[in-house]
Amino acid sequence: MTIVKNATPAPRPRGRPRAFDRGEALAKAAETFWRLGYEGASIADLTAAMSITPQSLYAAFSSKSDLYREALEWYQATVGGSMRSALEEGDAVVALTRVLRDSAGEFTRRDRPQGCMVSTAVLTCATENEPVARHVAGLRTATINLIRARIERGISEGQLKRETNADSLARFVGAMIQGMSVQAQDGAPAEALSALADHAVAEIERHRV
Repeated sequence: MTIVKNATPAPRPRGRPRAFDRGEALAKAAETFWRLGYEGASIADLTAAMSITPQSLYAAFSSKSDLYREALEWYQATVGGSMRSALEEGDAVVALTRVLRDSAGEFTRRDRPQGCMVSTAVLTCATENEPVARHVAGLRTATINLIRARIERGISEGQLKRETNADSLARFVGAMIQGMSVQAQDGAPAEALSALADHAVAEIERHRV
């Protein structure tokens, strides 16, 4: 065997190191939180998914809870954006139908975690994580408010019956979304959730003028 002495070190790659991509890191963090839950996702899980060190995570996001809040914002702006788009439909019944049927499809996609990252997130938690739980509960309340506003608009525009209870119907739709999220996480296929959405749509149709 020949021993080579004083071998010349391999040259270092030229140029600056790859810049930290915050959007890409948030996408990876969101997927990890979505799959494991807030308390289930450890710093080690997050840094491995984001391909960064713990020091870089804390430098960029301050804390795990702040990272989670930003990940939720990323989720709502990207994956969750379909709901806002659906609610912009001109007819209230069509809008609510899209919300439910789109949810059935989105919650069961095979290329990402099942269910909704927000609908069933942090329902119970350790005492020290209650601020995070309240934040997520606020996001769910905001979603109910959006749905209620669309129903109220449908009533005022003569698409839904005047006696329709906007708050009750909005909470019904919200409960269906949460229920479908849980069932998707339990392995329910898209066909089963679509059938469930159809039952909910039939109830909404009863309120059409």
